[in-house]
Amino acid sequence: MTQHFLNPRMAGILDRMRRANRPALHTLSVDQAREFYAQGAEILDLPRAVLARVEAVSIPLSAAEALPARLYAPSEDILPVMIYFHGGGFTIGGLETHDSLCRQLALRSGSAVLAVDYRLAPEHRFPQAVLDAWGAVDWVVHHAGALGLDSQRVVVAGDSAGAALASVSALHARDQGWPLRGQVLITPHAAPDGNTASRRLFGDGFLLDSVTIEWFFSHYATPHQRHDWRFAPLLADDLEGVAPACLVLAECDPLVDEGLAYADRLRATRVAVDLELVRGVTHEFIKMGRVLPQAIAAQQHIAEVVKRWCA
Repeated sequence: MTQHFLNPRMAGILDRMRRANRPALHTLSVDQAREFYAQGAEILDLPRAVLARVEAVSIPLSAAEALPARLYAPSEDILPVMIYFHGGGFTIGGLETHDSLCRQLALRSGSAVLAVDYRLAPEHRFPQAVLDAWGAVDWVVHHAGALGLDSQRVVVAGDSAGAALASVSALHARDQGWPLRGQVLITPHAAPDGNTASRRLFGDGFLLDSVTIEWFFSHYATPHQRHDWRFAPLLADDLEGVAPACLVLAECDPLVDEGLAYADRLRATRVAVDLELVRGVTHEFIKMGRVLPQAIAAQQHIAEVVKRWCA
């Protein structure tokens, strides 16, 4: 039995979920999974904080294409900006599912947060989400002033699949010479497959199951594409010179070994790494601030790191 790894509050949350007979996402259609996730995404989040600015933004990618986004700013000042990519296995999630979290990150860090509604699979398969993320970062770096933001103080961030998009965006930014102050990677996906001890240990019964991970990824990328570094940043040839990283990992997460391995690779190339391994919690704990003090502490930790980067 591995349930003893969980702290009592986290164990209680999972027990209540089991008793509620919540359907597993992989048993649903994509549309059903999106609706189900949207309905429950913020139940355990903190109430949506009131901010000075919450605005709809359109990020043009070309003359014919634009991405919806949402800007959160705690003041009317010229602020640093954190570009945020939501989690959801490249298949579910959106601006509404991560609204509370983005508000908290803006409130606590004093930076603006720009949440990007990148296109999802299976309608838009690999590498579309990556290209959308790169396009968003490019646009912010070159047009931040139009939003009252500081283009010299830009951070990329995300959770789960969104953290993978943030990490590959940081690598692309390095190659393009775009200025980034840092990258925040929350419970990141980073590896091409599930061949890790944590995937075997925590892949069943710890909120995010291995079968669900495979269901997500099967909609997004072929087995061959999963060995592209843009899907699995652990496979990138060279991490040297990429922006400093803050990794927030959950101990009882099937993806935790991938996060630890990515932190090790960054450190090996002399990239500054701030690693926070939160004990006794699962994937998505960061969105459970209403019931988990560890979520609030992790949000505050991220905020303090971003403040330091953008000082």
